[in-house]
Amino acid sequence: MSAMFEGNALSALQTHCHTQSNYSPQELALEIKAFISGVDQTQGRKLSVRDHARCAVRLLRTVPACRGAVLEHLRGVYDEYVAAFFQDLEAESDNGSNATTGGTNANVSNLEDVIKEIHAVLLEFIRLNPKAWAPLVSSWAVDLLGQLSSKHAGRRAAPHSSSLNELLQLWMSCAATRSLMECYSQCLAAMLAWCPDACVDALLDTSVQHSPHFDWVVAHIGSAFPGTIISRVLACGLKDFYAHGYPSGEKGSQQQAIDKSSRVPKIGSVVGILGHLASRHSDSIKRELLRMFQDSLSPPPQNAPPSSGAAGWENSLQLRRATVPFLLQLAALSPTLLGAVSAELVEFLRPPVLLQLQAQFQGVPREELENMLGLAVHLISQSPAGGARVLRFLADTATPASVIISGPTPSPHDGVREACDRLLQMLLLHLHKLVYNRPEDDEAYPRSASASSSSSAMSRVIPFLEELQAHVGELCAETLRLERKRHLWLHQLLCLLSVYGGPSVATEALCQLLTQARNPEELALASQLHSPLSSSIPGLLPAAVARCVAQIHTQNLNSRELAQLLNNLATAVQSQEEDCKGGGPTAGSSPHSSMAAQVGTAVSSHLHDFCPLLHHGDTMVSRAAARLLSCSQFPRACSPAHLLLISRAAVAHFFIALRQRGEGLKVGGQGGGEAVGYSMRLLSRLAAYSSLTLKAVLQQLVEGALHKGNRDLFGGHRESPGEDGPVSPTVGPDLGVSLLDVNCKFGTTVNFSGSVWSVFHAGVIGKGLKPPHAPLQSEPDKVNQNMQTLLAVTVQCCSSGGGGSNNGSGTGSSNGRYSHSGESISDDPSPINAEAAKVIAVALVENVCPDVANGELSWPPEEHAKTTVERDIHIRRCFEANPVLFHLLRVVAAGRPALCYCSAVLRGLLATLLAHWEASREPSVLDSPWHLQASCLLVSCMGEGQLLPPVLSNIHEVFPHLSPFEVRLLLLGVWEYMRGNSPMPQKFTFSAEKGVFFRDFSRDGDVARYIAPIHSVLHKNIDRLGHLCWRFQI
Repeated sequence: MSAMFEGNALSALQTHCHTQSNYSPQELALEIKAFISGVDQTQGRKLSVRDHARCAVRLLRTVPACRGAVLEHLRGVYDEYVAAFFQDLEAESDNGSNATTGGTNANVSNLEDVIKEIHAVLLEFIRLNPKAWAPLVSSWAVDLLGQLSSKHAGRRAAPHSSSLNELLQLWMSCAATRSLMECYSQCLAAMLAWCPDACVDALLDTSVQHSPHFDWVVAHIGSAFPGTIISRVLACGLKDFYAHGYPSGEKGSQQQAIDKSSRVPKIGSVVGILGHLASRHSDSIKRELLRMFQDSLSPPPQNAPPSSGAAGWENSLQLRRATVPFLLQLAALSPTLLGAVSAELVEFLRPPVLLQLQAQFQGVPREELENMLGLAVHLISQSPAGGARVLRFLADTATPASVIISGPTPSPHDGVREACDRLLQMLLLHLHKLVYNRPEDDEAYPRSASASSSSSAMSRVIPFLEELQAHVGELCAETLRLERKRHLWLHQLLCLLSVYGGPSVATEALCQLLTQARNPEELALASQLHSPLSSSIPGLLPAAVARCVAQIHTQNLNSRELAQLLNNLATAVQSQEEDCKGGGPTAGSSPHSSMAAQVGTAVSSHLHDFCPLLHHGDTMVSRAAARLLSCSQFPRACSPAHLLLISRAAVAHFFIALRQRGEGLKVGGQGGGEAVGYSMRLLSRLAAYSSLTLKAVLQQLVEGALHKGNRDLFGGHRESPGEDGPVSPTVGPDLGVSLLDVNCKFGTTVNFSGSVWSVFHAGVIGKGLKPPHAPLQSEPDKVNQNMQTLLAVTVQCCSSGGGGSNNGSGTGSSNGRYSHSGESISDDPSPINAEAAKVIAVALVENVCPDVANGELSWPPEEHAKTTVERDIHIRRCFEANPVLFHLLRVVAAGRPALCYCSAVLRGLLATLLAHWEASREPSVLDSPWHLQASCLLVSCMGEGQLLPPVLSNIHEVFPHLSPFEVRLLLLGVWEYMRGNSPMPQKFTFSAEKGVFFRDFSRDGDVARYIAPIHSVLHKNIDRLGHLCWRFQI
């Protein structure tokens, strides 16, 4: 047997022998007999374990032919030591830290020096002749480690096999197993250069036989030689996979792939080894797997010399073709390996690589290709990272060539495109089964933290969908591009993701679609998503609208996105109105109608959140907010605070929209007209909702129309210097007058309003008259348009009645319609509500003359006007600065008897007109155009409000043909009539037939005495007024 060894190895062993002299043949024979029998041949006693082991070591040194028997005997020595080691640990555990170990501890000490001696001998043999001893010692050591690990795994002192770190610490603290581990490491280091397959095969075989108790050995060896172990383990696993199962083993679904580990012994061991190494060497594993994938597709090197190691698979065509299925099987068996490569694999799948893959699998049978696609689908669904990148790659590659793909991705080959299309469809079908086939008895979205619920929840986790939940916004943006086929795939995936993720993901998806949709076609995707989700997720749309409102509050949207969101919500609400107008029994049964109704209901509960957007600085946002509010129905129960907030915001936006419409007309824009139409519709709905909103809207409309910042919209002018504000320094030169000197002059005496001590002047005493104020004249067309718009919305609000019968869901009046710009056009004007007209009347009095008491309805004698000169002048100035006042008075007059409450304003204006015509020395009234117009409008308005009988109300027709004195004479008759017949609301009676109040002037006595001046003036000017005499007959 010695001939089996090299001569130099034998001489080296003899040279380094620890014995003092060479053994004689007789001595060697005695040693062999003692080793075989276990009895000392000289003394005749039985050898102890320690002595028997030393005898074996001596034979191992001197008789290499006995190495097999000696190594087999040393197995028992190592097992004896390990057993004593565990007994020692268990005794310490039972007796505590102060207990004595006794004989067990002595047994360990007796064998420890023998273990050291054996360890030294084996290391010396490996160092002197590695080619002869390394293969033998490596297989012996790794097999013995496997036996010891399995035999003592059930000891009380041994940790569970899943606690790898504790297990590794325990075994490495044992001298026997540590000695074996070091010997195997030395063998592996010596064999890497010339024969690594033997060590790796032994490691794999032992791992399969003794797993999982042997995992600590694999973990330690792999940590010491990560590069070598990873590459060699993969190569050995590939060869074994090809030898045992490829291609016949590639059948069935992913479940059959998992069961394949029972048929292919080494692939399970490969998975276990790489799984242990992944905690510290994941980068190395990832690089090796990707390199293996690339090398399998690259053309084989020409004239390459045959490799003696495991890396020789690159030169084998069969192994190269089996590499991709092998990698798929590895990934299916190990989620850790799948996660290591899934994120980066997409980067390698460029068009050239895809063409190489297609070429490699052209000859594979269709059934095997379907099995591989099924396995790939399973792996994608279980991929814990990189799901978004995989999805984008599949969608980009499977998209038809006619669709423009974003990014630098070139157009793929038709065969590659069809394969990706097939893979994507299979993926969607597989995800559909996983999502909808979950156990019905378990909650779809577990909330319990118990162990049982946690385990059941883990069984339902789909890693691919879990990772995509963070990319809902990107998925919605890609879906809304409406590319052929692509948006259908993504929309289906979005639906599955919403069902899987539950209400939070579904709400986010629906909110993103409502925010990002730019046209009705894109908005329809939101309805298509809501239709299948509404049955499984209750309250989805209210939650989505609430999330949209939260985005508005947190200011996460820019102006464009915010305006788009508001317009989309308005479009959804308006679609319900269009369906209702279309009629038909199925008008509200479609999914789109169902969504529109729910959106309208959800938006109505957040109107107070949307109304601040009416003041947004961006015109698009404010216009979109007005559109949404104008088409939304108001809730049946709404707090007064919210109603007043919405009313103030709506009125303020109305005047802003009027100004924007004028600016838009100047530059050719039309957006202002739409905004005005939305505001009018909103105001009319508010007025129709309740009496509270009716009063608030009308009051604020009057206040806004008379506000100094809005006067120019209705033909008025801004405040003149010295009227309501300080004198502008640009009016005249600075004369350097001392403020003390000015205050000492009589002209600047404190103004006691309403008293006889009031002093009026037309300038500063000593400095001359005030310079004339020339107000800026607005364009007449714009003024008329604004005036008509204001009156239209005012009449619309007054006609609605504020009863809340339509709950704010209609246009506010059944007799009105809207033009293409949204402004109201009345076909048959409804009668103005008396209470609404009274609100306008009170608001007019409060804004024109705040110090007037509401009870001042009776008219005093004309001489009494001297005591209210200052107040009357203020009233006249208000009418001069605000031409809209006369039109508002006409509205009040139409709502009889509301004009009675404007008695103080009418009296003050008439007093100033009487004073003007009395002081006028002009030959004709046409020389005072404003006063003539004011006189005519005042009398006409009083006649329409039935404060004057028809005979007196017609006198304004003759004013343009009279002199100033004659006009004063007729107006004085009006004053006298009003003084004798005070304008009291009690004098009006309600007509149930016509629905209006009217006044019976026959109850007021004889009117003839008030028309005598009229007949006198007519007789004097009979040549010019003869054709009007019939108008003044009683």
